[in-house]
Amino acid sequence: MAKPSIHPTALVEKGAQLENDVVVGPFCTVGAHVRIGQGTRLVSHVVVTGNTTIGTNNVIYPFVSLGQPSPDRKYKGEVTTLTIGDNNDIRESVTMHIGTAADRGTTSVGNANLFMAGSHVAHDCIVGSYCTIANYAQLAGHVELADYVTIGGLTGIHQRVRVGTGAIIGGHAGVEHDVLPYSTVAGRRAALKGLNLVGLRRRGVEKTIINALDDAFTQLLDAPDTSLTLVERAKHLKRDATLPEVEALAEFILTSQRGITGYDDDE
Repeated sequence: MAKPSIHPTALVEKGAQLENDVVVGPFCTVGAHVRIGQGTRLVSHVVVTGNTTIGTNNVIYPFVSLGQPSPDRKYKGEVTTLTIGDNNDIRESVTMHIGTAADRGTTSVGNANLFMAGSHVAHDCIVGSYCTIANYAQLAGHVELADYVTIGGLTGIHQRVRVGTGAIIGGHAGVEHDVLPYSTVAGRRAALKGLNLVGLRRRGVEKTIINALDDAFTQLLDAPDTSLTLVERAKHLKRDATLPEVEALAEFILTSQRGITGYDDDE
């Protein structure tokens, strides 16, 4: 394995830890408290600062800024972190901030995600793995994305919103409430459209699981007894669930703090 390759115009501060095969391209800046894993490549004009740890085999494109302090007014310079996993594609002009001491103290990104140009991950966010964040989508502070989430371009996710596993959110949406696992959400005010069948099939999810989730969405969205609230429907769904995916769907509703996209607040 080759030692790190650092372009003559790049600035790597003393104390930075670069593993084998790391490439630091032209005009990049790497701070003293940064750690970068094997095979990660900073293409050019990338700034990595703060207490930022980046895993292996990531590709980070021009004008990305990682690890800058949070703009949260409560942040007073405490030592907090940004952690990025492996095999992520982080495209042009993406920004990711460190966490804040008032919350988790870290911003976390998993593996094999695609962050398209101009997207933003704010302080204390949790991003799972295999997510696709399209151009200029914005995650406000404390947002949580589970695995296999897709977010369309120019979409904004409000603070402390959770987006469940396998959900897809269309472009130009404003998302103020939690998004159900496996759901499709679209429209300027983020309306719930139903089950994300296309995403489930593309991932090769078993037909029995897809059918069970389809039935569960019918029970939640089109329950014949309209007197039942969403929480009551979710309790019934969890009680009768025979698959972990369905049980997790119900549990997501029961643990929601912001309400569920597509339902009135009093539900």
